[in-house]
Amino acid sequence: MLGFKICTIFIMTDLPLTVKRSIELLGLALCIAIFAIASDIIMPVIMAFFISILLLPIYRFLRKYKFPEALAIILPILLVFIFIAGIIWFFSAQIGVLVNDFPQIKENVAKHLQSLQEWISSFTDFSLGKQKKFITEKSDDLLNMAGKAASGAAVTLSSIFVFLGLIPIYIYLILFYKDILLRFVFMWFKAEHHPQVKEAVYEAEAIIKNYLVGLLIQITYMTILLGCTLMLFGIKHALLIGVIFAILNLIPYVGALIGNILGVLITLTSSPELGPVITVLLVIAVVQFFDNNILMPRIVGSKVKINALVSILGVVIGGTIAGISGMFLSMPIIAVLKVIFDRTDAFKQWGVLFGDERPAKSPMAFAKYRKKVAVETKSGTIDKK
Repeated sequence: MLGFKICTIFIMTDLPLTVKRSIELLGLALCIAIFAIASDIIMPVIMAFFISILLLPIYRFLRKYKFPEALAIILPILLVFIFIAGIIWFFSAQIGVLVNDFPQIKENVAKHLQSLQEWISSFTDFSLGKQKKFITEKSDDLLNMAGKAASGAAVTLSSIFVFLGLIPIYIYLILFYKDILLRFVFMWFKAEHHPQVKEAVYEAEAIIKNYLVGLLIQITYMTILLGCTLMLFGIKHALLIGVIFAILNLIPYVGALIGNILGVLITLTSSPELGPVITVLLVIAVVQFFDNNILMPRIVGSKVKINALVSILGVVIGGTIAGISGMFLSMPIIAVLKVIFDRTDAFKQWGVLFGDERPAKSPMAFAKYRKKVAVETKSGTIDKK
């Protein structure tokens, strides 16, 4: 993708403007179509590529101390597996606690439903009997839907195992053959363009690395802040709420909303009162304010800013094409594309569209804001450590 995007500069320079724009739109449609059709093949490769970038510093450190190349690749992959195993163990333990509390959860849900029914009947003609009949009918529908979903669970589970099984293989091969891949990218271009390509490669690596490390740090401090604060207020399953919200918060805009809803639902099932629900919402709001305005900008320190419109569209399109993995990977993919677009005259307008740098004046009134301008970039030696 990197080679194709930058190389198109030199192919399209002599074409008429209308032909250039038509080729761009056709290329965009083709890329989306390929992702939609072959997402099961492409997404594991992209995820493995991003994880490989994250593991590069560990690989380079081990190679610096004369570790065999195979061992220097396998050890970082094992660290990733240990991290994932820890997350699975945590959720398994928390689910076990929820199962043990099921009788109490059932009782709390019944109380909340009773209160809701009484509230509805207080200002409508929808009697308690009609409401119970409605709930029974919808419950049967949900059970039928659950049965149909369960019939396809084996296929879904097997595809997940295939997905997770392919990723470590791809990571190993990407790290092992990284020099071949880099040589392939450079061979797309003439020698005089190699410094520009090198600069784009280094900065793309730095952005991916900073973004992913920042997300890991964000998950950690969000879990600690949210979980510990909720514990201080006596909220049951506080740590589970903290972890769920911290992970879902990685999905821009949409994730925080889903995290709030799940936090409320978990709290409702574990408490017969509404006070803890309000506490959870207030604590999440305060923690998210500190995260968005104070902590995250300083920790991630992203060199690439993506505007909210493109972020939301990226999440929606990524989720539609590739599900949850597409939603999580949409932001780093967009950030890398912006790095490439900012360095190519043919696609600089797309870099402007993706960015968050608003012009000081309206382009309708001031001609200078209609032109392409040089984008400040880092040298080709960043993040070589």
